[in-house]
Amino acid sequence: MHRYATGRRALLLGAAALPFLSRGAVAAEVRVMTSGGLTAAYRALEPGFQASTGHRLHTVQGASMGAAPDAIPQRLGRGEPADVLLLASDGLEALIRDGKAQAGSRVDIARSLIGMAVRSGAPKPDISTVDSFRQALLAARSVAYSASASGVYVETEMYKRMGIHDEMMPKSRRIYSERVGSVVARGEAEIGFQQVSELLPIEGIDFVGTIPEGVQQATIFCAGLATGAREPEAARALIRYLASAEAAPVLVRTGLEPIAGRTGG
Repeated sequence: MHRYATGRRALLLGAAALPFLSRGAVAAEVRVMTSGGLTAAYRALEPGFQASTGHRLHTVQGASMGAAPDAIPQRLGRGEPADVLLLASDGLEALIRDGKAQAGSRVDIARSLIGMAVRSGAPKPDISTVDSFRQALLAARSVAYSASASGVYVETEMYKRMGIHDEMMPKSRRIYSERVGSVVARGEAEIGFQQVSELLPIEGIDFVGTIPEGVQQATIFCAGLATGAREPEAARALIRYLASAEAAPVLVRTGLEPIAGRTGG
């Protein structure tokens, strides 16, 4: 059985299950922008942070990159306020270069792999090797992938590395502002690719597994401070909480590999 096969279960973790975080003198409202890769884990950890600190979290969601109106770069470009940014490392580094995130604030939270899903009850193709994976893709009638990090990789690199770009592009589509799994569940795509953590919570699909190591690309999801953050201390407390060893079991259950204590940027 694949190690993420039961990842949809037991996502919630109460405040009592994590070490008590001392309340600050003044409770703050922390504005968070999160991309899909960390959303399931973040939502599961959110109640514990709020109960332990007294801070409140105001959250919006969007892709780490891209031109969709709700993508994090687009939100920041419109001047939407934010304290904490949770997104793919490439997206955060681009925001740092653009002056929209604070240099030196990056904290790596988790490593994420690309997974594949089919509609519930549909046959699960063999993707155990690169060759069998290639055959499964060529046989598929339609393919969906995200408009963010994993989908960009599938479209611009993976297909080319496998020598099937020309055959795959006419039957492939990017999905904007929606989980790929939802599209697959509705029968609008035969197979779908997205970060494992974004596929596992979706009802109506069966998780096939991670794509083969030979064509896999891991994504680092990280946290950073937005430029002009109004609640920097409370924001840093949230980032420490998400990166803590105590939060790691929730990251694992949502299909992520924790990176405790690793920083960059």
